[in-house]
Amino acid sequence: MTSRSAIKGTSSIHPTALVEKGAKLAAGVTVGPFCTVGPEVVIGAGTRLVSHVVVTGATVLGKDNVVYPFASLGQPSPDRKFKGEKTTLAIGDGNDIREGVTMHVGTAVGGGHTAVGNHNLFMAGSHVAHDCVVGNHCILANYAQLAGHVVLADFVNIGGLSGVHQHVRIGSYAIVGGHTAADYDVPPFASVSGKRATLKGLNLVGLRRRGFDSSLIRQLDEAYDFLFDTEDETGLSLQERAQKLKRRSRQTEVKLLAAFVMASRRGMVGYEEE
Repeated sequence: MTSRSAIKGTSSIHPTALVEKGAKLAAGVTVGPFCTVGPEVVIGAGTRLVSHVVVTGATVLGKDNVVYPFASLGQPSPDRKFKGEKTTLAIGDGNDIREGVTMHVGTAVGGGHTAVGNHNLFMAGSHVAHDCVVGNHCILANYAQLAGHVVLADFVNIGGLSGVHQHVRIGSYAIVGGHTAADYDVPPFASVSGKRATLKGLNLVGLRRRGFDSSLIRQLDEAYDFLFDTEDETGLSLQERAQKLKRRSRQTEVKLLAAFVMASRRGMVGYEEE
């Protein structure tokens, strides 16, 4: 049954849905057939739960999201270190969350918070684990899986049936091909694929689609050659090359690339030994 005290504004709630007392629904929220909304959930204006959706835990859904059947948002983390502590999941605005998607709250050891930005597409069966941070305008294709503590920057594409290892970072505008295991950090603007992610170079198709002009693409290509040349004879480590690149470049995107490499703690794709 639906608790009227749980409803704020004018929302449409199907008679078969269960909205528990304490949940906060803004005006224009639609809760479809057989959905369950927990007592700590906050849902923003215009968000629609299509049907058979579960939203539980300390979960905040922003405005104008669409959540499709059998998605489950805000369940406790299966991480063995999770002991039921109060942790959260925050999802921004304008996301499409397709059938069977799962997203978990954070864990105390991971900072206690899982965060998803705006205007992302999570295709069927994709997963966002505890303590992940997902930026804006990302796409996770069918059954793409993010393990705990993964960070995706803006405009990242993860191919179908691909997995991203714990604590890996994926830089902005990067693409991970289908059937790929990303074990190490993937730099911004990169294209990686293979059974174990292998750096293929720039994500040229994605950059052009996003309006990067030929001059900027050329500068990024030169930066990639300098950073990731496997036959480099200067004797500089990858970190040293990144520091040199950041010092000498005035281009914002090139500096972003260099800074990403310099901040890597897990190791970069193709440079795992470092």
